[in-house]
Amino acid sequence: MKFTVERVALQFLSSIGQSPLVQLKRMTSKDQAEVWVKYEGNNPTGSYKDRMVAGVLAAKIARGELKEGDRICEYTGGSTGTSLAFASSILGLKFTAVTSNAFAQNKLESMRAFGAELVLVESEDSRLTPELFEELKITTMRMVEEEQVHYFDQFASPDVRPSYKGIGSEIVSEIGPEIDVYCAAVGTGGSLMGSRDGLFSAGAKPRVIALEPEQSPRLTRGHGGGHKIDGVALGFVPPFLDLNLIDESRALDQELAFETCRRLAREEGILAGSSTGLNVAAALEIASELGPGKRVVTIACDNGMKYFGGVPFSSR
Repeated sequence: MKFTVERVALQFLSSIGQSPLVQLKRMTSKDQAEVWVKYEGNNPTGSYKDRMVAGVLAAKIARGELKEGDRICEYTGGSTGTSLAFASSILGLKFTAVTSNAFAQNKLESMRAFGAELVLVESEDSRLTPELFEELKITTMRMVEEEQVHYFDQFASPDVRPSYKGIGSEIVSEIGPEIDVYCAAVGTGGSLMGSRDGLFSAGAKPRVIALEPEQSPRLTRGHGGGHKIDGVALGFVPPFLDLNLIDESRALDQELAFETCRRLAREEGILAGSSTGLNVAAALEIASELGPGKRVVTIACDNGMKYFGGVPFSSR
């Protein structure tokens, strides 16, 4: 089959997006603002990263930067990697993921299942630290230079941020522009900024709050640290994050995020990963501050299935 943008659209793009927006009922009270969660777990690999991977690959193919049989590489905790491995299997690409044992084991197995080659960088204590992310980056850049593979570049590609815009516009199409706060954890910053772009372009004007774990408070206190929430708090301010467009940065304890994950599953029937726990914990906190008659929106980044056997579910 001819390698075209149309092929990408038919086999990949068409199954992504239009995710449900759910109002929390049992975890909120009449004394709080409404809390709405954009649930991204119904995308093909169960993650909002499918939106970004589809958008970036479609743009690269349209510009003639990729052809069938090419190898791409990226350093990843597994959500982007699983999306890339899935897309590569459809498009006839080869994919190498530079990753670590510090990430959820099921994410590593998901990438392998779709045919990815994994290069593992060991973390002695299984924590996600700034030093680990730097080693992942160095390993990837060395591979790009020495093996002449194509760097996907989820941290700086100009195609990343626009790929998330649909999240914001879909939210407004479902509940209207009356949104007081939008909050989300920061990894690359692309999803927060892209969602923000979609919200504002659709007529909403919420306060935008960037989130991170207290264990790695780069935005709130100026330094990184070790933590166990996959996909966020990389130890540096990511290029996509425009602090001029962020109204507030807020840090929460990762243990609260893990407990919120478990509560979401038990009380609301929403199975999601640890970054979602951070998002919802913050949304509930903000809802208490705002009080009735207001509306807080956040995002459930994935469906949580890749986290069984590790945090936040392994010990409960």
